[in-house]
Amino acid sequence: MAARWATSLETQAALSEKFAAGDPMPLAYAAFLRGLAEPAGVRRVEGRITHVEQAETDDIAALVLEGGLCIEGDLFIDCTGFHALLIEETLKTGFEDWSHWLPTDRAFAVQSETTQAPVPYTRAIAHGAGWRWRIPLQHRMGNGFVYASDYLSDDAAREQLLAAVPGRALFDPRLIRFTTGMRKQAWNRNCVALGLASGFIEPLESTSIHLVMIAVTRLLQNFPRHGDMASFAARFNAQSRAESEHIRDFIILHYKLNDRPEPFWRDHAARAVPDSLAARIRLFEDGAAAYQEGTDLFRVDSWNAVMLGQGVRPRTHHPMPSQIPDADLERALADLRAGIAAQLAKLPGHVAFIARYAAARVPAAA
Repeated sequence: MAARWATSLETQAALSEKFAAGDPMPLAYAAFLRGLAEPAGVRRVEGRITHVEQAETDDIAALVLEGGLCIEGDLFIDCTGFHALLIEETLKTGFEDWSHWLPTDRAFAVQSETTQAPVPYTRAIAHGAGWRWRIPLQHRMGNGFVYASDYLSDDAAREQLLAAVPGRALFDPRLIRFTTGMRKQAWNRNCVALGLASGFIEPLESTSIHLVMIAVTRLLQNFPRHGDMASFAARFNAQSRAESEHIRDFIILHYKLNDRPEPFWRDHAARAVPDSLAARIRLFEDGAAAYQEGTDLFRVDSWNAVMLGQGVRPRTHHPMPSQIPDADLERALADLRAGIAAQLAKLPGHVAFIARYAAARVPAAA
């Protein structure tokens, strides 16, 4: 394995249990944004929404909180999670269901005691009706079990998760129900849905935090500072759809190319896929061609890794290496391997990195 992936720094670092990153990020993205917003004059009001008032135009006019406080506004951001209180319950935006492509619809999650030093990678492990995750954290282990309820009962899923958990579970597993898909419009009228209110994509590649962060960025880029929202909403929706469909296709790819024998997996392999994904697979089969658009989350290396890892063998090699003399190609690969080895030698061990990184995030005593 080490020799086969010698030109991948990430693989070599994982095998060597080494890790590094840039400057420490905030503990929580929401807390980070709050720390920026409140000093700049943003007023924060907490309360449970009891009623949503709409104007004659059907735009949202105000939110009424418990106790009667009424908060009016020109633009509202729906962060109410799966409830989608504003974007769906109020504006009836509609939901585009992708479960015919990705039928996993439930997950159990539980944390457990740490039984060994953490490794610098997450494990995604297939089982008969889906997959389970194992995420090593600093002082505990994160565990989860994703499955399709048409193929496995909740009780059986819970039992299988607990049987696979290393160490003692720290609480009873929590059941999460979901449907993969997206709102037909992430920005409808004067409401922008973020996070789970905008949709959810099967978590095999764990993209939820990315989707929140990129949506905040796009909202800032498309903010309607002069009142007219239609053109900004159209741009935001087009970008959101392209992002979500790209991630959806990459997740489906993992399932489509499987060769497991269980009914869940055989049914997955037999399912039709979106035309956009079918075209990507054909390009790779016909000529080892993988591509990325400028804003794609998953780049060429990711598509190559899944295609090759799942057994897709192109009918011919990509033409680019043929344009390079063998000696130059061998020299370039040798330089790449040498550069990776030199960088790997400088990386700290994962446990040492966590100790230093976590310490940097704790405020110094006054």
